[in-house]
Amino acid sequence: MFTGLVQSVGVIRERTAIAEGARIRIDAKLDPGDRTLGASVAIDGVCLTVTGADDQGFSAEAAFETLERTTLGSKARGAKVNLEPALRLGAPLGGHLVSGHVDGVGELRKAHARGAAVQLWITTPPALLPFIAVKGSICVDGVSLTVNEVDARGFSVGVIPHTLAVTTLGERSPGDAVNLEVDLIARYVARLRAFDGAGTTVETLANAGFLDSEDL
Repeated sequence: MFTGLVQSVGVIRERTAIAEGARIRIDAKLDPGDRTLGASVAIDGVCLTVTGADDQGFSAEAAFETLERTTLGSKARGAKVNLEPALRLGAPLGGHLVSGHVDGVGELRKAHARGAAVQLWITTPPALLPFIAVKGSICVDGVSLTVNEVDARGFSVGVIPHTLAVTTLGERSPGDAVNLEVDLIARYVARLRAFDGAGTTVETLANAGFLDSEDL
């Protein structure tokens, strides 16, 4: 699990085709304990396993399905990527719970400066729109953000100057592809509704433990 709080921006040093997909070597300033063999690291929001490490960074392998369903398939040598090591038990949860399983690829539609901050509008695959709500959380290229607005094509988020400075979002331009992961709670609520012809009600939420029955 991750939180969507990027800890470092890495640079793809080498990309090699392998039978299973691709091996990606990344120069990164991560603590040695966060890039040991077998550790999980989110790379632009994609959870991958560390398969090797050296003084400059680490390597990970991405399967063909991952390359096809995320932006990692188009990342070339020299590309910058957001990095976050796996959440440690007991560590502060500053963003929101992120699985590292990308739900789809969106496209940056437009960017508007709002003082030192930037508002990004992102066009979203239609299948993801039901999971995106105003004031809800969403992960964009591994960055935890709050949804500001929603329209028929996608959503907007506000990115503060600090986030622009410490992630790759400050270098994104209209037309760029971005990895998207919707909120886990929204995903599970939708799955539950698929098995309940009556839909979700206040009573069913209370029965599931999301509400106090005394408040009904």
